[in-house]
Amino acid sequence: MERKRYKSITRRFPRCFFRKRKGDDPSQLSQISDGCEEDDYFSSESPEMNPSTGTNELRVFVGTWNVAGRSPVGSLAVDLEEWLNLRDEADVYVLGFQEIVPLKAATVIGAEDPTEAMNWNLLIGKKLNDKYGYPWLTPMIHPVTNENDQCGVFVGPETPDSTMDQHKIQFEQQNQRSRYKLLASKKMVGVFISVWMRKELVKRYDVSGVKVCSVACGIMGYLGNKGSVSVSLSIGGTSFCFIAAHLASGEKKGDEGRRNFQVSEIFKRTSFPRLQEDRDKLHPLTILGHDHIFWFGDLNYRLYLEDNLARQLIKHQDWRSLQIFDQLRRELEHGGVFQGWKEGNIEFAPTYKYSSYNCNRYSGGIPSRAGEKQRTPAWCDRILWYGEGVRQLSYFRSESKFSDHRPVSALFSTKIEVKSDNISWPASGTTQVNEIASEEATTTLLSLILKDERASPTHMLTCISDR
Repeated sequence: MERKRYKSITRRFPRCFFRKRKGDDPSQLSQISDGCEEDDYFSSESPEMNPSTGTNELRVFVGTWNVAGRSPVGSLAVDLEEWLNLRDEADVYVLGFQEIVPLKAATVIGAEDPTEAMNWNLLIGKKLNDKYGYPWLTPMIHPVTNENDQCGVFVGPETPDSTMDQHKIQFEQQNQRSRYKLLASKKMVGVFISVWMRKELVKRYDVSGVKVCSVACGIMGYLGNKGSVSVSLSIGGTSFCFIAAHLASGEKKGDEGRRNFQVSEIFKRTSFPRLQEDRDKLHPLTILGHDHIFWFGDLNYRLYLEDNLARQLIKHQDWRSLQIFDQLRRELEHGGVFQGWKEGNIEFAPTYKYSSYNCNRYSGGIPSRAGEKQRTPAWCDRILWYGEGVRQLSYFRSESKFSDHRPVSALFSTKIEVKSDNISWPASGTTQVNEIASEEATTTLLSLILKDERASPTHMLTCISDR
């Protein structure tokens, strides 16, 4: 009987969800299409390419996790290793978090506190470098920022305090032997992004133009309980932009419109103005000016489906049918935002909302439990990309019970333009301890960034959109 009812459900739902809404604004920035075809992704020929340049593939890991206001703890290390999929090493790790602090008045309105961001960076760095390099010595990481700056890049310790000077020496000692290097990190209330790269590749491919920007579009349109933090950088001759976002919640009719509006605001208000240290390098100024773009986070898009029907499809693991009702999938195909963007096929269960920590049961349902929120399960945590030369290798969720969301990750192969004398390197996973250990004890890239930041006070005027 239940089987017949399930078949009846799956027969009758598709049609009405494919109509394009009236009033979609074709002028929105996210409408621009790159016009690329799947078969063109890794074409080896480029008639306009300078003969002194070539292409290489760079493996980029992108992950997103809403941690529900919980602080990282030592027991989280196992969960973190599963999420980072360390059995399949990447060249770059880009991690986006939401709610690294509870979203209450004191944290939303009060001054930024870097403590939780530092704690997450320490745990990430330790896990990456314990796995692929030498064990870390617990480095200290601080943001470059001042009272007028909302776009600080997290770098190595730079502080006049004598205790911190000791930590700086410790940081530099371990950094000479680290496998992965922190390139940039940015926190806005609970939204946080952290970008790491294999150290030998930072040097070899002349990573440049590392900039960050945050856009607050939560309460009243300008508070940081919702919004995005972004990182822009260039690797060789190819520019990358990573946007970690937390969009408006809610599963009532029309709530998807609020999310669409915030997406448009992030496109319009994210900028990476030119700095003195850019010199003759023309780094992109906006999100869509980059070659490879990744947008990820708790995007909060829900299902156009009654709760009991959604749970029936989940019970039968019918992900294809469930996706017909997915709001974000509809936006990708017919909507007013993210037109031309791509997402891998979802072959995992909805990531939100679980009943409580350390629980495998979705919140709500029939019969509901006293005091429990009634929420229809949904794929709130997503990873999208845009641009030519990007191929997704995997897309999956992890099973950590640390919060009421499950973490999601994707591994990409990206094509980058490099000088001909740097066209090849050992594949990811090859041990290069000798190369790492023999690097000269010179000023690190992050220290150079800090030096340039201090020498260029004009950069402090950027990213006015945060306010």
